[in-house]
Amino acid sequence: MNKTKIFTPIIIALFVGGCHSVTKEEVTTDTLSQKAKIISQKYIIADLHVDVPYRLENEYADVSKTTAGGDFDYPRAKTGGLDAPFMSIYIPADIEAKGGNSAALADKLIDSVETIVRQSPQKFALAKSPADIEANFAKGLISLPMGMENGSPIAGDLANLKHFYDRGIRYITLSHSLSNHISDSSYDTKRPSGGLTKFGQKLIGAMNDIGMLIDVSHISDLAFYDVMNHSKTPVIASHSSARHFTPGFERNMDDNMIKLLAANDGVIFINFGSSFVSRKSLKSWEVFKAARDVFVAENDVTLDSEEVKAFTADYRAKTPFEFADLDIVLDHFDHVVKVAGIDHVGIGSDYDGVGDSLPTGLKDVSTYPNLIAGLLERGYSETDIAKILSGNLMRVWRQVEAYAKTN
Repeated sequence: MNKTKIFTPIIIALFVGGCHSVTKEEVTTDTLSQKAKIISQKYIIADLHVDVPYRLENEYADVSKTTAGGDFDYPRAKTGGLDAPFMSIYIPADIEAKGGNSAALADKLIDSVETIVRQSPQKFALAKSPADIEANFAKGLISLPMGMENGSPIAGDLANLKHFYDRGIRYITLSHSLSNHISDSSYDTKRPSGGLTKFGQKLIGAMNDIGMLIDVSHISDLAFYDVMNHSKTPVIASHSSARHFTPGFERNMDDNMIKLLAANDGVIFINFGSSFVSRKSLKSWEVFKAARDVFVAENDVTLDSEEVKAFTADYRAKTPFEFADLDIVLDHFDHVVKVAGIDHVGIGSDYDGVGDSLPTGLKDVSTYPNLIAGLLERGYSETDIAKILSGNLMRVWRQVEAYAKTN
């Protein structure tokens, strides 16, 4: 069904006398909820970061049907109005240190996305451009565009950039949790390059020329400024949030970075993970992680061991994680709009990538209407919300495409 043709009327029933009497507050809540559902079906919703491929690599599930675990499947996506979840081709930062092959894993995960589409062509379709997403949307199909999280598969060879572009990758997160041959990482205490490497600087130009979006999520602050100095096209942060709410957490973007991103016409796509959006949640995670690290060291075990799983279960039974909520996520949208304007913010949930740390009200891909209702309640217009849902992405993506066509 063409979602642009769905115009469900909002009906508010008022009962008096012996029936339920609806208060003004209830009417407002019901109205916002219904309007949010209409908007979620009316406009394309794009989410810049959904970690389905690596989730299925660890434990296969048929996401064309309702799944018992995970944050994404077709029925829930349709309920939430999700039309273009960017499938994250996630490459662990230490894969090569463990004897793995980054490029081979990237190709394998891309294969898995293509398999999802091949097995359910009436539900899913690949998408390599904004035009593809719009065409799929008109057919009622969920698009599966792809972004590569961690540029290690490029392996210092620009021929690999073309290979992965040809396979459908449309953004590259330059590094992940460790510094690599492209860029220093915000999570890595070792910063061997002081920003981008020489090859990383060269790669930025090649990405501009081929039409690949540059993703600054995960990289160090110095690397971010290097990117901004070298890129001739707008860049994105595919799944980051505002550091204003998590002081000292370099993984998020501070106000000066957000302003510079916007001045270059880029977009920050807000990560929903509790520890990304809430200082209390981040502290809760950091305290747990410190205790777990001590346990791992004292018992000489690995993070994926049964002993650590038992430790985690016992710890959480005694000290539950402090979840964020929808309101704090909305605060991040408000803050970016205040700092940079409505044209520079979007959605980068990190569904299937942040474990069980998602905020209340945004637990899976069925819940985008909750986000929309919250934006409506805070006074955002339908036009503003349409920009957040996908309009800002489509604009920046087309700008990157246009530059590549002229070079």
